[in-house]
Amino acid sequence: MKFIADLHIHSKYSRATSPNMVLEELDRWADDKGILVMGTGDFTHPKWFKEIKEKLEPAEPGLFKLKPQYKKKTFKETLAETRFLLSVEISGIYKKNGKVRRIHNLIFSPNIKIAEEINSQLGKIGNLKSDGRPILGLDSERLAEIIFNINSEAAIIPAHAWTPWFSIFGSMSGFDSIEECFGKYADKIFAIETGLSSDPAMNWQLSKLDNIALISNSDSHSLEKIGREANIFDTKLSYKGIIDAIKSGAPKFVATIEFFPEEGKYHYDGHRNCDVIFHPDETAKHNGICPVCKKPLVIGVMNRVAKLADKKNLKIEIENNIRKYDDFTPYYNLVALRTIIAEAFAVGPTSKKVKAEYEKLVKIFGNELKILMETDYDDLKSAAGVKIAEGVKRVKEGKLKIRPGYDGEYGEVKIF
Repeated sequence: MKFIADLHIHSKYSRATSPNMVLEELDRWADDKGILVMGTGDFTHPKWFKEIKEKLEPAEPGLFKLKPQYKKKTFKETLAETRFLLSVEISGIYKKNGKVRRIHNLIFSPNIKIAEEINSQLGKIGNLKSDGRPILGLDSERLAEIIFNINSEAAIIPAHAWTPWFSIFGSMSGFDSIEECFGKYADKIFAIETGLSSDPAMNWQLSKLDNIALISNSDSHSLEKIGREANIFDTKLSYKGIIDAIKSGAPKFVATIEFFPEEGKYHYDGHRNCDVIFHPDETAKHNGICPVCKKPLVIGVMNRVAKLADKKNLKIEIENNIRKYDDFTPYYNLVALRTIIAEAFAVGPTSKKVKAEYEKLVKIFGNELKILMETDYDDLKSAAGVKIAEGVKRVKEGKLKIRPGYDGEYGEVKIF
């Protein structure tokens, strides 16, 4: 069965997250986006876990669906019942090999009972009530020991692997390898999450990742942003089906859906407060020092990947917006439909005009990702007009300009 999954999001109980990030709304919005399987996020938080157990019911093995009494009305006929997979992001801040590490890891649980045991064990280490993404003084290797001793079917996947401040390979507090981070449990780490500021082509430059799957998720803190990155599977609809597909790669792991990495918050180097944005070559010329404040620059993802890369000048094949290399899982680069509509109308993406057009198109074609990846140009032109159709076409062809993101600032996309 072919479907799309976004396995990393946050609930309303996470810091800086919309109060609308609740199961009822996630169920409704996922269908509009074209996503069948959503991560629950935050299952370690007691209040959120209580809602998960109250509002969801078992579906396929290891997956859940919203109970009928919690279903919300939508502006269109719902095509599918959203499934939920138990997930959480753990923030570990600890010292290892003489350096302070700040690592975010995703945990997937195959059932409620195992999630309860994980919560029980982690609750002995830190305060799970403080945040949906709890901060624990817990070494990643020790985290792995705890999780895999509870159940071998649980999964740990390093989150947004290249983000400077909080990731396994981050320039500010990360490691140079999975082995250095996870020690004797490194062989149980079968995937990393690429994050918004890198794409598979960047990760393919590291031979040490040749046997590591690359997954992509939205890490969304708001409903509008779910599905901005996601995974396409053609496998059995179940927890095990998804995990096995990630491990095995193509053809069961069909593709990932990615930002253009320049749009991510940390693609280039720089200083936001100083309005300094540098390509890695420019950073080298300045010896990594900001020319304005004379302090070290925040080193972004592009620079960090280049430092660890041992493969250069990869020949990436591009066909119908699908980017391929060797026998690795391919990927799409997309821009959100609301962003395209907003630029076509020369208004803000949160305007009523954009909302109305977005809902009209989703009602006609079924969902956002279908519009961005599958809808015929002439059909879209007939429904939305030339400019929106042209905008989608240009994104598919990569004919757009992006001012790269840096030091916590998203990149700025210009299509027209």
